[in-house]
Amino acid sequence: MILVTGATGTIGSALVDQLLAADVEVIALTRDPSKVEPRPGLTVTTEIRKARAVFLLTPAGPAAPAIDQAFLRQAIRAGAERVVKLSAIGTPSEPTNGNWHQPGEQAVRESGLAWTILRPTTFDSNTLAWAGDIRAGRPVPNVFDDGKQGVIDPADVAAVAAEALTTDGHDGRTYTLTGPELLSVPEQAAHLAEALKVPVTTVDVPPTPDLFPAELAEVALAGAELVRTGGNAIVTGDVERVLGRRPGTYRAWAEANRDRF
Repeated sequence: MILVTGATGTIGSALVDQLLAADVEVIALTRDPSKVEPRPGLTVTTEIRKARAVFLLTPAGPAAPAIDQAFLRQAIRAGAERVVKLSAIGTPSEPTNGNWHQPGEQAVRESGLAWTILRPTTFDSNTLAWAGDIRAGRPVPNVFDDGKQGVIDPADVAAVAAEALTTDGHDGRTYTLTGPELLSVPEQAAHLAEALKVPVTTVDVPPTPDLFPAELAEVALAGAELVRTGGNAIVTGDVERVLGRRPGTYRAWAEANRDRF
């Protein structure tokens, strides 16, 4: 039995689907059970329940460290033996102001459970936020200039999580998960335009606090600056090492998701 927190989110929902497809029983933790489709092998809950392994996914924000630690304590009391935490690329090993994942990573490592930490980069699916502009024929705002990232298909992140939750050989490992190539926003837009058969253009927009929710602005601005200066131009082989195949390309993701734009 696997407990999946954040079960209705981008990664959590994909992970639930993949585990059920592999005949693994799943407990889906969500604030709104009505959002989860009933299926054989699936239990939906609003609280931590007993499970052999736990996928720990915490919403981004300043409350993340406290939520991580509270979920972890409850999972241990409920009898969990293994935890896989979804973190983020570039999370430092030591406490740093404004980093929400480091305290959770530290708590996982000190939990006494078998653990694996996943540090994915930017998701391909983040570009779904462009849909309104594309439909209206407007250029897509780009706060990253020509900065490149190894954007990743969320399904690949979920697949790595499923392996770490259900197979041996991943205990004590930290995986940095990226796609197979570095792409800038204009390059992603070009791939998307080819997949959608419509023009997709971009316009450079200086990153300013008003572009982001107030509680996320400081971290979002730091992230934008990191990308703009080349600090997130990273491609690793961790997906292939875990799954035995290369991660999917952004173009393949765009082709598979064209109906969502």
